Amino acid sequence: MNYFETEIRVRYAETDKMGVVHNANYFAWFDIARVEFFRTLSHSYRELDDGGIYFPVVESYCRYLQPARFDDIICLRLQIKKLSYAKFTFGYEVRRKDDGALLATGWSVHGFIDASGKPGSIKKWRPELWEDLQKAFAAHSNNG
Repeated sequence: MNYFETEIRVRYAETDKMGVVHNANYFAWFDIARVEFFRTLSHSYRELDDGGIYFPVVESYCRYLQPARFDDIICLRLQIKKLSYAKFTFGYEVRRKDDGALLATGWSVHGFIDASGKPGSIKKWRPELWEDLQKAFAAHSNNG
């Protein structure tokens, strides 16, 4: 797999008066892609939160190319772009399912912290998660 993909349907509440998805929703969609990606690794965000491990966003970006509209089915694609013990970078594509149109691209950088806010190494804290992230990163790097 060169990317992880999940789908959502644009809700009316996500659109503005022009019928276009408000720009801030794309960042929420990136979050949906991350949460679902971790679920496929059998490491849910809830499990990690309950274990006192967090991935705060330290940087994010979105480039808007075409508008999404109410009731569109959207494909959210995620790739691991960079991976280290202390942080990772995800890349995103937002596509309309019906015609495959690329609507937006973006990225986010996340650090690893514990419940006290102290930065640390995901390899040390959760070696099984580190292994799964490495496998996913290798799959993304080799195929895409």
